[in-house]
Amino acid sequence: MLLNRLAIEELEAWFLGDIPAVVATYPRVPLSVGNKQAFRNPDKISGGTWEAFWRLLKDHGYHKVGLPKTLAAAAIAENMDVEKNESRSFQVFRDGLRRFVETEVM
Repeated sequence: MLLNRLAIEELEAWFLGDIPAVVATYPRVPLSVGNKQAFRNPDKISGGTWEAFWRLLKDHGYHKVGLPKTLAAAAIAENMDVEKNESRSFQVFRDGLRRFVETEVM
């Protein structure tokens, strides 16, 4: 069995799909940011998810010069709840991996 998934723009949408994980990693970001229209559907953020994510962090005093993507990804992933992530692309990726593992184990 083969599972194809590409995560390009989606990675930042995955972060924004779990605002509590972002807040746990970057405590100056308010939890209420997830209620804003722009972040309600993280896979449909206009102007690029990377830019929106970095702007959010900069607005709250983080990474003013540049965002180290790999460090941010590792830190946020430690706090992520895969069951509650609201990014549809994350859910499709997660569920695809689960089906793949189930098929391979059988």
